[in-house]
Parts: sequence; structure tokens; C-alpha cells
Amino acid sequence: MLNIYKTKNNLLEKVDTIENNTWIELLSPTAMEVKETIEKTNIDEDLINKVLDEEELPRIEFGKKSTLIVVDTPVLLDNRSKNKYDTYPLGIIIGKNHFITVSLKELEVFGDFKQNRIKNFFTEKKTRFTIQILLKIASLYQKDLKIIHEDMHKKEHVLYQSTKNKELVELLNIEKTLVYFVTSLKANDIVLEKLAKGSILSLYEEDVDLLEDALIENKQAIEMANIYREILTSMTDTYATIISNNLNEIMKFLAGITIVFSIPTMIASFLGMNVPLGVFGGSPYAFIWILGLSLLVSLLTAYLLKKRNML
Repeated sequence: MLNIYKTKNNLLEKVDTIENNTWIELLSPTAMEVKETIEKTNIDEDLINKVLDEEELPRIEFGKKSTLIVVDTPVLLDNRSKNKYDTYPLGIIIGKNHFITVSLKELEVFGDFKQNRIKNFFTEKKTRFTIQILLKIASLYQKDLKIIHEDMHKKEHVLYQSTKNKELVELLNIEKTLVYFVTSLKANDIVLEKLAKGSILSLYEEDVDLLEDALIENKQAIEMANIYREILTSMTDTYATIISNNLNEIMKFLAGITIVFSIPTMIASFLGMNVPLGVFGGSPYAFIWILGLSLLVSLLTAYLLKKRNML
């Protein structure tokens, strides 16, 4: 998909043709869309094709007439399931007269830009636009990490009573997401540090302040992800033990109940043998005596087991 935008009267508008100072959004583009973009912008084709690799790592690369900045951004894989996150590369190509973004999926990071919620956003100010994107990506990581943290708290209460592996598997999925986040955030941090040196993009005073904010937000996200990961590792180990203990308690209870209910069977088996029982065997109340004896011994056994914390 090829979308073209330009700010007019401080508002972002969608336009039909590629012209100077436009933002060109390539979203999982076709070969024809890539070719059209290259012909009208003179951007190096290799820079676009490299970003169309899911495994592309965050970095900065220079072309003949443009600069490529690759960063990782969080993506929610499945809206029906929580914490199904992954990270995908976003390519930012800065040319003399054009600004191009390349991604394989529709990214949440551009939502506020398209809805004109970003202050001082202009497509012709390419350096500021780049830093605003990086700042927004760091904020998205923090937002998603807070959602993950809230879900960890909810699962904490469920695990107290759990004897199943489902909750542990969900925690492992969260841990997998945190690993992705930490790896991507650290790689993004390297890109931000390089940009902060001022040798890659020309930075104005306002841009320097904005870039510092992006650096701070990204480092905070790294710290949050590391803390949550450590907490989650501790939770996983602890609740694996709790689940095992809960299962042991259930098995202990079932074993005690089995013993208690086996007593009437044993008494009935003994008294049912083909042996003379004397006066007791001829009594019309023999059945009631047997029931009473079975109940009494069963209750006494249950009391003893409960007293020893075995039931």
C-alpha cells in the first residue's frame, strides 16, 4: 500500500501525487509501488528492500542521496489475546525533498500523526518528524509494558488457587514478549545515541530537546522491561512451586478420603465372611450395628487424619 501525506495549514492531509516535502508511507508495498516511489524520489532501491525483512535489526545506513534509520516498534499480534506482542522493523528514509517510512504491518505509532494529535508536526521538517516518531515509539513501549504489568497482577491472584499449566504458559508468553521488548529497546537506544551526536542529522535546538526526551523515554522503557522481566521470572518459579503444592494438597485429601471410605468396605467384608458370628449374627439389629460401627470407625479415622493435617 502506498499512501502520500502532506501538512497544509498545520493539518496533515492525504494527497494523490508524490511531490516535495511529502511523507510517503509504504505499507507492505508491492513491486510496482516500490518502483513508482524510486522513480519519483530517486531513493536507493536497496534501502527500501532491506526494511522489508522481518529480521532487520535497528541501525543507521547511508545511501547515495538519502539516509536510512531502522528501529523496532511493538506490534500487537492478536487483538483477541493479551500480551501477544512482537516487534517489527520500521524504516525511515530521509531524502533531500522526501520523507519515506517503510513497514510490513500497519503500525500504531502513526495513528496520532494521521489524526493530527502531534504538536508542531510538519512533513517538511524531516529531522523533527524522525525524532517525533522515535519518541512516540518509546511511549508505545511504555504503554504496552504497563498493560503487561496489569495483566501480571491479575494472573497473580488466579495462580494462588491454580493446579493447571495454562496460567504458567501465559506467564511464559509474557516473558517471551519482554525478551523481545528488551532486545529491541536496547537496539533502538544505540540508534538514538548515534543521532544525539548530531553527525547524522542536522539538529536544531528544539530538535535536541526532543531527542533528549526520546532518549529518556527509551531508557525508562528499558528499565521497566528489565524490572518486569525479573519480577516475572521470580513469579514463574514461585508459582510453579505453588501449583505443585496445591496439587499435593489435593492428592493428600483424596488419599485421606480413600482411607476413610475404605473402612466400611473392610468391616462389611470381614463380617460377610462365611464364619459363625454367634448371637450378633442372629440379631435383628445386626445391620444397624454394622452401619453404626462403620460410621463410628470412619469418623474416628477422619478425626485422627485431620488432627495430623493429613485430610
